[in-house]
Amino acid sequence: MSVEEAIAKLKDTDLSDSSLTELSGLDTQQMALFKQTWSTIETEQQRQIADHLVRLADENIELSFDSIFKNLLRDPSAEIRSQAIEGLWECEEPSLVLLLISLLEEDDSVKVQSEAAVALGRFAMLAACGKLGEDDANRIGQALLSTINDKTSPVDIRCFALEAAAPLPLPGVSKAIKENYHSSDDRLSLSSIRAMGTNCDPSWLPTLLSELESADAERRRAAATALGELEEELAVPQLAELLYDPDIDVQMASIEALGEIGGAEAKEYLELCLQDADEDISLAAEEALIDMKDEEDLESFFG
Repeated sequence: MSVEEAIAKLKDTDLSDSSLTELSGLDTQQMALFKQTWSTIETEQQRQIADHLVRLADENIELSFDSIFKNLLRDPSAEIRSQAIEGLWECEEPSLVLLLISLLEEDDSVKVQSEAAVALGRFAMLAACGKLGEDDANRIGQALLSTINDKTSPVDIRCFALEAAAPLPLPGVSKAIKENYHSSDDRLSLSSIRAMGTNCDPSWLPTLLSELESADAERRRAAATALGELEEELAVPQLAELLYDPDIDVQMASIEALGEIGGAEAKEYLELCLQDADEDISLAAEEALIDMKDEEDLESFFG
């Protein structure tokens, strides 16, 4: 089937994966034909097409619908714009930064703004790893910090922005995490705990250790995850105590954190979990130990 035929079949209610895969890697002329055809399709059909393309891209890394998803970022439907952001999850092109910032700052949908903030978090991580230019990194930081500090912005968007900005080594980011940790809004305080992990600053260690004793299970889980991201061996004994937490999700977070931290002590605690009567716990511990061994082998290989 030709690309032109595949585009024509977009109007069919019976969507075929085989025809949709032909839309991968459209050139400029084919993209123009896609836009023309897209404008004639009913909104519900458009949503189904976008949903199928997101799924196909997730299932097969060789398929690329980036040109389509970038075009759909400007679609009149908020749901389709949100789907387009999801479809671009693997895209690391710097040209996407300004588009996402525009959606964060100007879109009229809370869902789209939230999705844009989360997506910018991926680029913030790239910037922290030196894989993004300084100008783009500063643009991302400025946009996210502006959203975090905008008290008129919905709290959910500010939470996503706070977590997204966390990897950036900017003074304003650490300040925002600290201020929102003490927020009267539990959602912002919880997001700040999550942000402490990806901020990779060991100064958060005392705060996170204290949160492991929180009466709130969600805060204990967030703190355990953050400590795993910090890879602080000092946290191992207290994380081990959470292996017997009454909340299964907290137990799982502790297992994952111990696996990420690694070391002999963490390994010993995880091996004890292999005999747990709960199959989910024993399987999680087994996976953590496997990942730990793979990491050790990799470090040994590179010396």
